[in-house]
Amino acid sequence: MKTLMMQRRKLLTSALYGAVAAYGLRPAMAFAAQWPAKAVNFIVPFAPGGPVDTAARIVTNGMSQQWQQTAVIENRAGAGGILGARLSAQAKPDGYNYFFAAIHHAILPSLNQSLEYDIQKDFVPVGMVARFPIILVAHPSLKVKSVKELIALAKAQPGKIAYSSSGTGGGTHLAGALFASMARIELQHVPYKGSAPAVQDLVGGQVQLMFADATSALPFIKSGKVIPLGVGNPQRSELAPDVPPIADEGLPGYEAYSWSGLFAPVGTPADVVKQFNQDLNVQLKDKDVIAKMHGSGSEAMPMTPDAFGTFLSDEIAKWHKTITEANITIQG
Repeated sequence: MKTLMMQRRKLLTSALYGAVAAYGLRPAMAFAAQWPAKAVNFIVPFAPGGPVDTAARIVTNGMSQQWQQTAVIENRAGAGGILGARLSAQAKPDGYNYFFAAIHHAILPSLNQSLEYDIQKDFVPVGMVARFPIILVAHPSLKVKSVKELIALAKAQPGKIAYSSSGTGGGTHLAGALFASMARIELQHVPYKGSAPAVQDLVGGQVQLMFADATSALPFIKSGKVIPLGVGNPQRSELAPDVPPIADEGLPGYEAYSWSGLFAPVGTPADVVKQFNQDLNVQLKDKDVIAKMHGSGSEAMPMTPDAFGTFLSDEIAKWHKTITEANITIQG
């Protein structure tokens, strides 16, 4: 009798644990299965119409149709992307709040020691979205037609060749700083307030070089007003297929381009992040989406969350080294 009671108790206990386990798992499984059940919110930390915003709208428009749910983009520009990042880090990690980060957020930790967020600790990577190629272009008066010729000339004239950028600490500035460091040459950096004036002074001959975003450079390359020497992509860019990679033209290992990717606040359910990444990559492999991104100056970059997290870590380390070696600082 006692043995029978013990067996019965074991069966009841086993059933109880099974019920508890099933109860604990069911809500999470149901949540992931029905996500998204309402509008999904995205913060873009830059003004409307810029490259990150444009790529974000192309992708989220497709995802909205895929999900049959509204994708809400909120532009929260300010402090070079810091404001939007801070607000996103404070958002509820319920699977409905996301953040379009950019190359700025891999650079800022080395330039600003008082950030109120940590891009690696306060967020989880969802996936890469876009790459914005950077093309090294020269004014015809410099009379160089290759990266090798440029490096040789710069070594013969240290500090005499000037390159413009869209601003100190930005992607086009650091692309030049990385180039100079790897080539062991000295270039003079001339910062501007934006790409447009930087390109105009290059075309006008006030500066001799620029590591320009493809959108700004391509019209002047086509008109012959500037000479393309190389692209910062590791392979040829789909936007400028005739321009060879800088890495293949005399500077092995060189890689520099701007980018944008999606993050979620830390604590966002892992199953939702996984599903979001799969849905995102469906869009990034869609021919219409790819064509629209090419038309706006970007390249689709599907990537897993883990691969994107590794990419971010590598970017932070690369730009920290570049900034430290070049002793780059920003005011304010």
